[in-house]
Amino acid sequence: MLGLPSIPAVCLRPRDLRRGAVLTMAFLAAVGAGVYTGCWDREEGATAAAALAGAPTAEGPRETGTADRDAVARAVAEAVAEGKSGKKAAQEVVSRSGDRWGTVYDQGEYAAFAEGLDGHWTGVGVWAGRAPDGMIKVDKVQPGSPAARAGLRAGDRLLSVDGHAVTGLAVTDVVALLRGDAGTPVVLNLSRDGADLTETVRREQLRTEPVTVRQRPDGVTVIKVVSFTRGAGDRVKAAVKAAPPGEGVVLDLRGNPGGLVTEAVTAASAFLDGGLVATYDVRGDQRVLYAAKGGDTTRPLVALVDGGTMSAAELVAGALQDRGRAVAVGSRTFGKGSVQMPTELPDGSVAELTVGTYRTPAGRSLDGGGITPDVPAGERVEERAVTVLGGLGVGP
Repeated sequence: MLGLPSIPAVCLRPRDLRRGAVLTMAFLAAVGAGVYTGCWDREEGATAAAALAGAPTAEGPRETGTADRDAVARAVAEAVAEGKSGKKAAQEVVSRSGDRWGTVYDQGEYAAFAEGLDGHWTGVGVWAGRAPDGMIKVDKVQPGSPAARAGLRAGDRLLSVDGHAVTGLAVTDVVALLRGDAGTPVVLNLSRDGADLTETVRREQLRTEPVTVRQRPDGVTVIKVVSFTRGAGDRVKAAVKAAPPGEGVVLDLRGNPGGLVTEAVTAASAFLDGGLVATYDVRGDQRVLYAAKGGDTTRPLVALVDGGTMSAAELVAGALQDRGRAVAVGSRTFGKGSVQMPTELPDGSVAELTVGTYRTPAGRSLDGGGITPDVPAGERVEERAVTVLGGLGVGP
């Protein structure tokens, strides 16, 4: 596997990419915890295999604001021949192309990506993103993690890692700085409310459960999906089957940055009896994603969404909304509806480049616009969802 352990083979080799499209549909970096990004996994079932069949073998027309993968590969080869950084050369080509979602990983960073898809990683337990001004901002801190014990909070700005300034860096580069062996220390310089802070934390092997389930006293089952990492779809299906007969379900997709597309389709299948989940194009060539048959189509359902609902999570919410299967409650979603495909470069690094967009069953492109909820709610969102379920004939 060319030094990239545990990465699904279909996500890795150029010859595989020519035989079958690899779909990436998320963009949120989990700094110190891997990068949440979604791709097809060969082991995820027949639906994915059918969707991947017949992918184009030529480059084909490119979307506006996307990088030419051949140009990226040439730049890397030339840089390596001159003794320069292939990754930096690739990043320059991607940046000039205007591909806002395009990114370049070295081998270690892509190995971290693979760990994230399995739901475990070595890090400090903070999720972060890059603000428009180039600052790295902490979006979330995992409870019980080294970062949480050190007092890090959402909203903190990360200034440096082990003395390396991170402002202006790509988030993947910040991930690389935060990575390391379990038990090793890392020094974080942060800014909070105008004051500078320095914390030394030790990296740990961390894990998160992608799906948690709880039953409210009123009988409503709340299924929270943190991300669509491996196994999340089956856990959603199991939770739906275990819910009390006739009672409603709240599918909480708030703050979900996406993940494996096949897991998202499996999750949507829990509430559908076959039919369309989404369409997507790869360099102008249309593809279709179908739900499996046999899902629960009668149980009242509300999907909770917000500005942190992204990509594969938006795919699920959009499918359930368009199919009339769920009422969406909350606030407008992020609006990340473009499709990325990874290409291995001559130096072993990997470039994920935008190749197209996906659409909901009703033909809506969510890229830039997101999903508008049927019932807007800014506060007490879960309570609002239960009220909506009451109007659907269940709950209090």
